[in-house]
Amino acid sequence: MRIPVHALTAVATAILLHAGRNQAAAERVSSRLVSANVTGHDSHGVGMIPAYVDGIESGQLLPNAEIEIVNDKGPFLLIDGGRGFGHVIADQAMEMAIERAKTSHFAVLSLRNSFHLGRLGDWGEMASMAGFICIIYANVQSERPLVAPYGGSDARFVTNPYCTAIPATEKNPMFILDMATSTIAMGKARVAKLSGKQVPVGSVIDPQGNPTTDPSVMFQEPAGSLTTFGQHKGFGLALLGDILGGAFSGGGAYLPEREVSDRIINNMMAILIDPDVFGEAKEFGIDIDRYIDWVKASPPAEGFGSVLMPGDPERLCAMDRCKNGIPLDSGTVEQLIATATSLNVPEEIISMLSSNDF
Repeated sequence: MRIPVHALTAVATAILLHAGRNQAAAERVSSRLVSANVTGHDSHGVGMIPAYVDGIESGQLLPNAEIEIVNDKGPFLLIDGGRGFGHVIADQAMEMAIERAKTSHFAVLSLRNSFHLGRLGDWGEMASMAGFICIIYANVQSERPLVAPYGGSDARFVTNPYCTAIPATEKNPMFILDMATSTIAMGKARVAKLSGKQVPVGSVIDPQGNPTTDPSVMFQEPAGSLTTFGQHKGFGLALLGDILGGAFSGGGAYLPEREVSDRIINNMMAILIDPDVFGEAKEFGIDIDRYIDWVKASPPAEGFGSVLMPGDPERLCAMDRCKNGIPLDSGTVEQLIATATSLNVPEEIISMLSSNDF
């Protein structure tokens, strides 16, 4: 099933409005969630809405929360998100960091205690569109760990994403690397389960630590675990998410005493750098373009049309989905309908999930 962008946005906004009673927040969050679907990051799209509603109803997500500046030292900012909507909190925090970077050529933002930040790439893109290189480390504090350490057999932390964004050059669009440090994101396991598909080989282990391609092991008790990408390499990067994103901010690295039902808390460190701090931004861009030309000139391997740079798959996906609609599996649609119905969202809004007006 493919659903038009406007229809999915309307449904998402209505659900979040009925749950949180905050029009501005509902519109901003739904726009970001649908944007994640548009760019192919379905794991961070509207499928997260039932979890957000659970968070609101249990008091773990506070729709009206505002950022609190805990410590302000010029280009260094420590901000507490008060368990508010991550899409709102991070937007406000990044705006402040960008203003500081304009003054000082760099900024370090430490953000703690925000409910789910959504797609981390949104915040890297935001800084990059303002003209800055942006490097982000983040961790996740949820009701249970999801990812096993390399060499371990059970979960000890969560998917701790990493992002680097570099502004567009004269010849090439923005470079945006945004990834979980697990082989697949938990949301991708959720999407696979709901759509009746298997997960990639090597991405999941069962409760006994054995490899499996069955995503349902992540949703049973005792649960299985996701693996780190690249074995020890992803493991090391995941630890940095907890150390720099979590511990440094005061939000904390993952520990069992911080587990709370229906809570998805993100902490992050964002480092913004002015590419013209040494007055060589033009040369920097020229060298990037030459390098990208060289890399993309590699003859494509079997099964590939060409070499794609980070951000290219998202741009190609967005072109397709804006034109042809966003594909949603039946399981996700059923969950959205159930959530909307429980909140008494009008039937004419819910029925838009089955629209196909292209």
